[in-house]
Amino acid sequence: MTATTFLPFGTPLSPAAIRVMLLGSGELGKEVIIALQRLGVEVIAVDRYDHAPGQQLAHRSHTVSMTDREALKAVIEQERPHIVVPEIEAIATDLLVELEAAGVARVTPTARAAFLTMNREGIRRLAAETLGLPTSPYRFAASLDELRAAIDSHIGYPCIVKPVMSSSGKGQSRLDGPQDVERAWRYAQEGGRVGAGRVIVEGFVRFDYEITLLTVRSRGADGQDRTDFCAPIGHVQVDGDYVESWQPHPMAPKALERAREIAGKVTAELGGYGIFGVELFVAGEQVWFSEVSPRPHDTGMVTMITQAQNEFELHARAFLGLPVDASLRQPGASSVIYGGMEAGAVVFDGVAQALAEPGTDLRLFGKPESFAKRRMGVALATAETVDEARAKAKRVSAQVEPRRA
Repeated sequence: MTATTFLPFGTPLSPAAIRVMLLGSGELGKEVIIALQRLGVEVIAVDRYDHAPGQQLAHRSHTVSMTDREALKAVIEQERPHIVVPEIEAIATDLLVELEAAGVARVTPTARAAFLTMNREGIRRLAAETLGLPTSPYRFAASLDELRAAIDSHIGYPCIVKPVMSSSGKGQSRLDGPQDVERAWRYAQEGGRVGAGRVIVEGFVRFDYEITLLTVRSRGADGQDRTDFCAPIGHVQVDGDYVESWQPHPMAPKALERAREIAGKVTAELGGYGIFGVELFVAGEQVWFSEVSPRPHDTGMVTMITQAQNEFELHARAFLGLPVDASLRQPGASSVIYGGMEAGAVVFDGVAQALAEPGTDLRLFGKPESFAKRRMGVALATAETVDEARAKAKRVSAQVEPRRA
């Protein structure tokens, strides 16, 4: 792999600017854009719908289907970014591999990382079969009959079925018996990011809890590559979608050591610079690899109130070649604010009351449409303990009430 050359920092909208293109400009991309603009970077935001949160801040924006190779290629060739930052999974990642190999742009952390992690099959085979990391038992299936056979012969019940290409829990379901198989297959086909296709079926691991271990690959102040780990993040998911997170999640020292070892191995294999959200199952001192995202993680929004540099600043600094500080400042928690309705423009009642409690903060994402289960904002809180912070964050999110404008 060729060594990465980092560009000098210039002035936006001038020939000396560092041009960064985000592919996906939702609430996570918006925060990356804020971090980039504070460093004088020129930002181009791309998303599949108009007025996405990040598009509202960027120097320029484009609306295209990012799974459309030709449309995406045209935008990249028009803008000629120095760095392309995938913020979602639903991208023509094979195109990114081609463009990076041709020297058109550098993909963060690497085009290979984006390609492998878009597809659960690619990353699971890398982790389990290439790196030998412990994972839950799994099989892949391309039809309803194959799914039934995989469960009956290898996995058993209960089990989890997921599309190989999806995000935020879409298309994911638990199966408790044969009566659930057909329903799970249909739901996986509806929830896949790029349409119907293969699924992964996973056996249950009897774990105590699940964490996100944010792992940062960067160039240190001494010019050497390094890997840093944020404090572990605990979270609650409902139907595979994050609703609450907190940091730090308590762990046995040996479990934390093993978690860092697994995260370090998989991120080193993916390479490049930036932040990775590594999801792990933990039982006592045992740790299993679950998934990895080569970008900021939704559960990591809690770092906006807990860390010296939040996950978005860490990502931006790392891929721009700057030193990073992944240290924890204080315990904290986040709690999601859902739209709760199908509507166009919404307004939010209770914001002032929600923020009246000390040690709280709030992010309203600015999404142009509300859906019942669409994340429209997140409440943040700090306290002396994680339990106190969780209770406080939930109080804040409960007070913010979206309604039709």
